[in-house]
This record gives sequence, structure tokens and C-alpha cells, in this order.
Amino acid sequence: MSTTPTTQRYRSLGDHTWQDQAVCHPSEYNPVDPEAFFPGPDEIGKIATALSLCGQCPVRLACLDAALEGGETHGIRGGLTEEQRAPLHENLAKRLDYGRVNAAIAGRDIHLTSAERRAVVLAGYRHGVSAERLARLLKITEDHAQKLYRETRRAIRNRELQQAACGTERKAGTGTGYRRSDDFGTAA
Repeated sequence: MSTTPTTQRYRSLGDHTWQDQAVCHPSEYNPVDPEAFFPGPDEIGKIATALSLCGQCPVRLACLDAALEGGETHGIRGGLTEEQRAPLHENLAKRLDYGRVNAAIAGRDIHLTSAERRAVVLAGYRHGVSAERLARLLKITEDHAQKLYRETRRAIRNRELQQAACGTERKAGTGTGYRRSDDFGTAA
């Protein structure tokens, strides 16, 4: 297993330049049969060959992202078979990759899931990113960005109030965060 740190290069929207660096990309010096990446279910040799090539590929993660975001369910892509990618396809909307969030905050134009978009709003709010810049990053109107910041501010305030209330209950109650029935006095 390699211990060298790798930098994740997130694919920009509409970027296909990574394909030229792919091991599966046939060229004069790299005669790869593209059909090797579309084996039948019983073609174990072809599957092993394709997975071996993917294991050496410098743009494997970009390929996997492209396959997931493009809804491509056939063939071996990003070092995974169709069956291995199926759960990733199903859970794509729930993906929360903080590297992608940071790349978006830095201004990269990448595909974000709804969970990652919410994380961009929260990170932008906490780091003082203007509503105008947030609007550009998420490709929304400035009014919508301001609305998202208001909702975020409200959610943070409510969470802090709830945590403060839980802390008060623990001090007054049994230490579990829940009050016993006899802890409620009568109003005087």
C-alpha cells in the first residue's frame, strides 16, 4: 500500500481533459482494447485485466466521478465493476466529500450533491464568505444566497439554544439530560 500523499483533482463541470491521461485511452503507444472495459458477466479474465489497468490509472477517481455523475451504469469505470458502482449510484445524492466542499469554496466549478451544497453554505457562513460570492459559487441568485445564510444562522442559533437547554437540564436533573417527573415544580 502506498503511503505517498495524493492530491485529489476534482473534475470541473464539463471537463473531459482527464480522459487523455487515462490508462484505458488508446493511443499509438498504448494499444488498449476499449472492449476490455465492457466484459460480459462471466468473462473473468477481461474483468481482471480491466481492473488491473484501472488500478494503475492516475485519473481513476475523476473517471469514477464522471461515471457516477453521468449515471453510467455499464462497464468498468473508475476501477469498479457495474455491481460495485451500483450502491454508489444509489447513494450519490447523499455524498458528502469535504474535499469537494473545500474545492467549491476555493472557486472550483465542480458538481456538488445537495448535501455538499448545504456544507458549502455552512462553510461559507462560518468563514464570512459574502452572499454575492456564495451566489456565484452555487450559481444561484444573491437573494437566494442571503436566504440560505438566514436559514443557516437560524439553525445554528436553534442548535445553540437547544444545547444550552440540555446543559441546564443536566445540571437540574439527574445528569442524563432528561428531567424526572418530580423535577417540575409548581408556578408560584
